[in-house]
Amino acid sequence: MTVQAVAFFLFAGILTLSALMVITARNPVHSVLFLILAFFNAAGLFVLLGAEFIAMILVIVYVGAVAVLFLFVVMMLDISFSDLRKGAMQYVPVGFLIGLVLLSELALLYGAWVSVPEISNNLAAPVSAFAGKTNTESLGLLIYTHYLLAFQCAGLILFVAMVGAIVLTHRVRPGVRKQSVAEQQRRRPEDVLEIKKMTPGAGL
Repeated sequence: MTVQAVAFFLFAGILTLSALMVITARNPVHSVLFLILAFFNAAGLFVLLGAEFIAMILVIVYVGAVAVLFLFVVMMLDISFSDLRKGAMQYVPVGFLIGLVLLSELALLYGAWVSVPEISNNLAAPVSAFAGKTNTESLGLLIYTHYLLAFQCAGLILFVAMVGAIVLTHRVRPGVRKQSVAEQQRRRPEDVLEIKKMTPGAGL
């Protein structure tokens, strides 16, 4: 068994176990930590496939930003997870059904690759033009030429989502204090600060 095979089975095994622990761990903080471990092992698999750029993006974006954000949100919010788990068992049959559908789709996809070997020729069409280039260069040329419209649409969707999040955050709600930068800039020290002379031993 080669070193690549040992590394693959190691990364794949830890990834599978950590993914199972994400959905089975009772503590949500532990679930997020197992999710970070799963991301790291998925990045290792991408490195074995020669996609080092995708592995780096996976670590930087998902581990460095998304998963850490999940961890801080879970740790800071006071959520009663025992109340959330009370009605969770009623969704188990639906979850198993969706899992079986996804598993059957993966089986059909793998069967198509095995039964129709010539389908692999479709992958060689967009990649052959970038032969001799690095993984990052090939990915950049592919995104900004063949899939430019899809890339721009994805960026537009993310931009709209960001604007929507900002609008929802800054909306006026009763009972919630809102920051007014102009009012803070106009404030003078004499408006908010009062100096009193205190006699020693006299108290307030």
